[in-house]
Amino acid sequence: MTYQEIHEAARTEVGPYCKNCPVCNGRACGNAMPGPGCKYPGNVAARNFDKWQEICVNMDTLNPNADPDIGFEFGGRRFAAPIFAAPLGAIDLHYGPKYKDQEYNTILIKAAHDYGVAALTGDGVNPEILKSAVKDMAAVEGVGIPTIKPWNKEFVFEKLDIIKENKIFAAAMDVDGAGLPFLKAMNPNAGSKSVEEMREIIDYAGRPFIIKGIMTVAGAKKAVEAGAAGIVVSNHGGRVQGGTPSTAEVLPAIADAVKGQLTIFVDGGIRSGVDVFRAIALGADAVLIGRPILNMIYGSAEEGFKVYMDKIIGEFKSTMQMCGAASLKDITRDKVFLG
Repeated sequence: MTYQEIHEAARTEVGPYCKNCPVCNGRACGNAMPGPGCKYPGNVAARNFDKWQEICVNMDTLNPNADPDIGFEFGGRRFAAPIFAAPLGAIDLHYGPKYKDQEYNTILIKAAHDYGVAALTGDGVNPEILKSAVKDMAAVEGVGIPTIKPWNKEFVFEKLDIIKENKIFAAAMDVDGAGLPFLKAMNPNAGSKSVEEMREIIDYAGRPFIIKGIMTVAGAKKAVEAGAAGIVVSNHGGRVQGGTPSTAEVLPAIADAVKGQLTIFVDGGIRSGVDVFRAIALGADAVLIGRPILNMIYGSAEEGFKVYMDKIIGEFKSTMQMCGAASLKDITRDKVFLG
């Protein structure tokens, strides 16, 4: 099936909250929750998308004509591209009843591994979600990154034990989920973590650990201090806090502060290979993409994932060739025009 055919097929599978728009730009869903929308005033996802589009790329075609090298390394492993699947949760509630989290993750983890990249998976109040994802990752050489909610320390350690027992190569925590009501209601309470608490969690994990939800230079420096192997510049798509800047707006300063000290991922509104190029030019090492991948999986499972990745990587490589970048290290700040 073609990209367009799979996208059209997904229209009958997602909903009623997600509209499977031609371009996932955060406008149709607005502040619709349940669904993929944002917290009031409902504009963060749209801002994420819009700010990438404001960045122009600088063409430079007086360069050797060769296929760009887009290989990416993280956690001692080499991946086919700097494009990983973002963690999503409560799949059936927000996107439609075709898949529950476990079923979606099973497809996603294998499809990502087979393509040569990795999937971050979500977490939830049902402990079987993480257990199921870890089992699926163990079946593909431990390739995958379970993303744990910022529960209280005891519960986090229980989940890390499962990850360690199954030899999963990396782990993550989406601290940008700290404001979720079910976390605040826990006893002992959960949510935001101090540097000391994060350091203890990362030491206990004993493997490359990513902190997702960094939106300030101060936060990035704290992640370095805590011993994180990577961060995700992410505002959770506005789902837990409205009125935040876009990830594109804060990324350059964060990269200037901590580039080279850990791996910088960025998430939010990246919808094309040109956007991937823009993100790396602004200082990211790699990107996460969530909702568009989900729609393609709803349309045609593993085939949908492959077709989507072929499309976005084709766009990315084409942009690299047109802008004179033979490898990821060549995608520097001067490759984009910021006005």
